[in-house]
Parts: sequence; structure tokens; C-alpha cells
Amino acid sequence: MMGILNVTPDSFSDGGQTFSLRAAVERAVRMAHDGADLIDIGGESTRPGAATVSADEEIRRVVPVIRRLANRLTIPMSIDTTKAIVAEEALRAGASVVNDISGLAEDPAMAGVVARSRAAVILMHRRGTPRTMQRLARYRDVVREVTASLRESVRRAQRAGIARERILIDPGLGFAKIARHNLELLRNLSALRALGRPIVIGPSRKSFIGRILGADVTERLAGTLACVSHAMAHGVAIVRVHDVRPAVEFIRMSHAIQTAARSRPARARR
Repeated sequence: MMGILNVTPDSFSDGGQTFSLRAAVERAVRMAHDGADLIDIGGESTRPGAATVSADEEIRRVVPVIRRLANRLTIPMSIDTTKAIVAEEALRAGASVVNDISGLAEDPAMAGVVARSRAAVILMHRRGTPRTMQRLARYRDVVREVTASLRESVRRAQRAGIARERILIDPGLGFAKIARHNLELLRNLSALRALGRPIVIGPSRKSFIGRILGADVTERLAGTLACVSHAMAHGVAIVRVHDVRPAVEFIRMSHAIQTAARSRPARARR
């Protein structure tokens, strides 16, 4: 379970809530207590239409948080960035995973930073930038095209010297995708599993859930949990969520039911 920590003033569902150092640290510690296995820290909003942030500003936002958390958390931290210099500073501060929503495509130096640090990397599928990506949500076959793009991202990472076992993939729900594209990707997770790398899914509070359910961003927990349930049942390794405790409790209860069903004694034949 990956908990989302946005150290930004303008993220789509929680912008500004953890913008201060104290609030960010408290939120991360709470998510860890609630059962998060990993905290994903980002200093630049990637919502559709979001403005870019300079590397210096992004570092100013995230590095103090990571340094403080490095002394308080026993679980790993990832840095959500497309900038090599931000990733490098975050890894020095205590992060151990790079979550690159461009799949190493935006900054030519990023692959080298990851390779040298021996960090793990999450390669996400995206077209364009936050300002342009929704205009690029056009596919003949979204599953085939996203899978092909992720395959190339994995090859790019390996050519740069990143060990295959350190690579994870993310189809990028909501990034240059409309609702039906997201549903197609969720329904066809087996195509992504064929790439042979652990899958990360980030459905939390996304707009496609809002469109399907007619729900405001603050009312999308049930839809998020439905996506979590489907993802976990179909072999996804990591789910990325804002609401850690409900998601963890949901998964624990589902696991308990499945375990009980498997361990139930067979009914005696008459």
C-alpha cells in the first residue's frame, strides 16, 4: 500500500493540506501507522492543466520532509518527480524509490541518476505534460499502446544500467486517458502482467471515478476501493491511495474472507 503525500498547494484533491513541513511529516507518520508500506512524496502537482514548478522549488518542498521522515519512518519513501536533480537530492535525503510519471522520457539524466543510486524506479505511462496530456487521450487500442510504451520504458531503463528487478510499471490511470481508457486498462491487467514487472496502480479519487459515480472528489472513496479490490485480485503489486486506513482495512478483510474460504474443511460426502 503506497500512501500519497503531496507537498503542494495545488494538487487536485488535497492541495495545500500538507504543504507545511509539520503537516507533511504528521500526515506521513499517520499513514505509516495506518498501514502504508511506502510513502510517495511529490512536490509538483500533476493534475490536468497544472503549471510546472522549478527544480529548486520542488527540492525546497520535498527534501526537508524526506530528511525529517528518514529519522521517523521504518518504511521506504519514494520521490514522485520527473526531474533528475530532484530525484538525486531526494535519494540523498533518504528516499529509495523514484516514481517517474514520464517513464524516464522527460529528463535525459534521470535514468543515470537511478542507475547510479541503485534505487528502484516506477515507470508510468503518460503522453505530453499535465498541461497537454488530456488533449492526447486518443488511442486505437489503449491496452496495446500503453503496454508497448511501458515495454519500451523498461528497455530504456535497462539500457541505462537499471537492474530489471528494480523496475516497476504503472499504466498511468487518468494521465492522457479518459474514463473508458482507464476502465479498459483495469479490465486488461493481464496484458501488463505479461511484461513481467510488478504493477503499480493509482486510482485514488481520480476523475473517472467521479464521472462514473457522479461523485465529488471528496466522495470517491467507495469507487477507489472498488478499483483497489479489482487491482489486488488481478495481481497488482502496489496500489497508490490517499486514504490509507480504509484501503488497508478493506484489503485485510478481503484477505481474511479468502483465507477462511480456502481453509474451510471439505463437507463430508453423504
